[in-house]
Amino acid sequence: MNVCVIGGGGREHTLAWCLSFSDSVDKVYAIPGSQAMEDVATCKNINWKDTEALIAYLKAQVVDLVVVGPEAPLVDGLADRLRAAGFAVFGPSKAAAQLEGSKVFAKNLMMKYNIPTAKYASFSEVEPAKTFAQSLGLPVVIKADGLAAGKGVVVAQTRQEAEIAIEDMLSGNAFGQAGHLVVIEEFMEGEEASLLAFVDGKTVVPMIASQDHKRIFDGDKGPNTGGMGTYAPAPVLTDDFRQVAIKTILQPVVDAMAKEGHPYVGCLYAGLMITKEGPKVVEFNARFGDPETQVVLPLFTGDLGQVMMDCARGQLKAQAVTWSDKSAVCVMLASKGYPASSHKGDVINGLEDVQGLDQVYLFHSGTKKVDGHYVTNGGRVLGVTAVADDLQTALDKAYACVDKIHFDGQQYRKDIGQKAFKHKL
Repeated sequence: MNVCVIGGGGREHTLAWCLSFSDSVDKVYAIPGSQAMEDVATCKNINWKDTEALIAYLKAQVVDLVVVGPEAPLVDGLADRLRAAGFAVFGPSKAAAQLEGSKVFAKNLMMKYNIPTAKYASFSEVEPAKTFAQSLGLPVVIKADGLAAGKGVVVAQTRQEAEIAIEDMLSGNAFGQAGHLVVIEEFMEGEEASLLAFVDGKTVVPMIASQDHKRIFDGDKGPNTGGMGTYAPAPVLTDDFRQVAIKTILQPVVDAMAKEGHPYVGCLYAGLMITKEGPKVVEFNARFGDPETQVVLPLFTGDLGQVMMDCARGQLKAQAVTWSDKSAVCVMLASKGYPASSHKGDVINGLEDVQGLDQVYLFHSGTKKVDGHYVTNGGRVLGVTAVADDLQTALDKAYACVDKIHFDGQQYRKDIGQKAFKHKL
């Protein structure tokens, strides 16, 4: 079959790469894709919002399955428009994508169906929001309701920080429309893990657990980013906790969405906090995580194209989802000024010293080619992924590669994966 990936970032690069060696897949297309993806996909620069041009191209290329990568097209209803045009789609409908598109929708659903999460309330007015935040004590979590590229969350350590975040979001300064409604919730103590799952509307098959590193600086300091690195598997999600998460979170939310008339098809991402009481939901995302995808899919040993098509057809089988017993690490390289801003046009040196190394993969998030050389073209620039028999070897391999790559203002965290060693590996 022919498969088309919508998107052009690091997640989509990884998806196209994994699909390119699926036995069931003849050809991979990417819209718009990127220059870095041209090794694994035929890229076409079409805006996904131009539904007519998009559908015409997909039909002309006889595309059988469309994989929608980013959250924005899903929340906008692209999957519905493609299904209406006759395509099989891996990705939730507009109604189902509300799990990510609206924090309030997700929290209300969890409350209705007794899915474990933090105590919360939602507000559109500043003063009641401040009063509730104060009642929860410190630290307190302030979240913009809508999409904010992974950055619409403030963990306020002081009352002043909380009040500034509430004012910024509700006045529309910080996140525009995404922040016109805020969720204020109690701070959950514990360690985070990301558990992604393949879903066909009813059946849930979880992937390997990973752990993202959201803050820009080592030691989880500084502002939130879209993710500065990740590793898998994450030992904090023990086999017991994994079973609890499936039983109390993943399956119940998929059942709830079906009951509400919004059957969920695609990748369901559960951001979990492993608390003393067990796993609780931090957030749901309606697609593969970035950079979680960059460590989860290099450990996948099944036929990704077939699994995605089975999800689209409502025929997902657990036995088709198989994994390597190795470890994977991804270190994100970010540009100068990130996450407050990004820097474009800085020449990236050293890629040729890394490309082709055994079980090392470069997934491009924000690059473009100028005069034959890759330059920075976004906040998060490049994901350096390494796979090895154990986590320490994967870390050593990834950081050895990072040391070979240089561009002006390059930022990266040097402590990816360190929390894993608190657990018995």
